[in-house]
Amino acid sequence: MKILLLQPAKAASAIGGDDISLFEPLALEYVAAGVAGSHEVRILDLRVEPDLAAALDAFRPDVVGVTAYTVHVNPALALCRAVKDRAPGALVVAGGHHATVWPRDFAVEAVDLVVRGEGVAAFQEIVARKEAGEGLEGIAGVCHRDGGGDWVMSDPRPAVDLDSLPLPARHLTAPYRGGYFSEWMRPLASICTSKGCPHRCTFCAQWKLSGGRYLRRDPEAIVAELATIAEPYVFFADDESLYDVARMRRLAELIRAAGIKKKYFLYARSETIVKAPDLLELWRDVGLERVFVGLEFFRETDMDSVRKGSTVADNEQAIRLMRSMGIEIYASFIVRPEYTREDFAEFRRYVRGLKLNFATFSVLTPLPGTDLYQEVQDRMIDRDYDHVDFTHTLLPTALPLKDFYEECARLYEGSIPMANQLALLRKIPLRDVPRLSAIGKQFRRRLREAYRDQEATVLP
Repeated sequence: MKILLLQPAKAASAIGGDDISLFEPLALEYVAAGVAGSHEVRILDLRVEPDLAAALDAFRPDVVGVTAYTVHVNPALALCRAVKDRAPGALVVAGGHHATVWPRDFAVEAVDLVVRGEGVAAFQEIVARKEAGEGLEGIAGVCHRDGGGDWVMSDPRPAVDLDSLPLPARHLTAPYRGGYFSEWMRPLASICTSKGCPHRCTFCAQWKLSGGRYLRRDPEAIVAELATIAEPYVFFADDESLYDVARMRRLAELIRAAGIKKKYFLYARSETIVKAPDLLELWRDVGLERVFVGLEFFRETDMDSVRKGSTVADNEQAIRLMRSMGIEIYASFIVRPEYTREDFAEFRRYVRGLKLNFATFSVLTPLPGTDLYQEVQDRMIDRDYDHVDFTHTLLPTALPLKDFYEECARLYEGSIPMANQLALLRKIPLRDVPRLSAIGKQFRRRLREAYRDQEATVLP
C-alpha cells in the first residue's frame, strides 16, 4: 500500500515557532519506520514543501497520516478535509500530541481514526488491517466510529519500551534535511534519547503522556543511532536529557570511545546542572555546544505557582557554571499575563543583569491536557488554536493588549547587553547573519502587532 505522512505548517496568524527554528518531523519518521519495510511510504513536510494537491495526485495514497501539536490543529484539520476532497478513498489517520491529550478535536467527518499515545505500533496495526480488509475497531490507543457513526474514544496505549522502537526513517526526509535548523545550528538532526519527566510543572503535559514516568533508551543504542546521522549538529528531542546522571555519563563516554564528532543541543533543568556540574563538563568535552534551560521566572513565588521544582538560585548558579565551561545558554523565560509595566521593567533589569547571550520570552499558556488549563479554562479570553503559539496571550492581561505586546517586544530588545549580542553573533557563520537578523526583526514586528489578531474576539 501507499502511505503518505503529513507534517503540517503552522497557521499564518501563529507567531514564531517554525519561523524561528525548524526541527525534523521525528515522530513521523518513527511512524514511517514501522511500516516502510513492506509498504511504499512518503513524508511530506508542508513547512518546506507546501503543495499537498500535487503530492496527492502524484502519489495517490491509500492511507494518509497527519500529526499535530495544539498550534497545528486547525491546519491539520484543513489538511484532512483536503485529502478527503482530492483522494476520497484514502484512510485518514490523525495523531500526535494534541490528538493524545484532546482527541475530541479530531472527531470530525474528514478523519477516520485518531491515534492516542505512541503511534508506531498502533499505526502498524491500522495499516495491516486496512491491507487485509479487516475492521478497524478495537485497536488499542485508536479512536474509531461505531456502526452508528458515533466516535468511540479509546484509552491511550501504555508507555512503550523506547528501545523496542525502530530507528527513525530519516531517508524519507532527505529532500528537506538541509533546511532543519536552530539559529546557527544548521543542518540540524534530532534524536530521542528519553521521554517523560519526573517533575510536575502545571504548564506542561509531557509528564502525563508517559504516565508520570521517565523513560530511557539504552546508551549503546543511542550511540549506534548517532553513528547513522550525517548532520554535524544534533538536537536531543527529550523533555529533560540530563536527569539520569549515571546514564548520561555512560552515554558521553561511549560517544567519546566511538569517536563520534558532533555538536549537541539538549534540554536540562537548572537544578540538574547544579547537582552534577562534572557531567556537564564531560558533555562539553564530547561536543555539547548549547543547553536549553527553562529558567521561567525571576521571582520565587512565580516558580512555586507552577510547581517548577527549581529555584531562582538554581538558575543563577547553572548560568555561572555553563558560562565558565563555555557552553551556550538557550535561556527560556515565561511572561505572566498579569504583569504590569513595573513588572516588565523589573524583569528586563533582572535578565540584563544575568548577561546572557540569548533569551526567549514565552507567554504563560494554558495548553489542553495540563493542570494549568484545568485551573484557568474559565478565564480564557482566546480559544483559537492558531494562537497557542506561546506568543499570543490566552488569558486576561493587566495591561491593554497593545501595551502588553509592546512590553513583550521590549523584553527581547532590552534584556541582552550589546556585548553579549556580539558574542553570540561571532558563533554564527557570516552567510547566515542576514537571514537570522531578518527572522528576528520579523518576529518582533509580528509580536508588536499580535493584538490585531485578537481585536475582533478579545478587545472590547
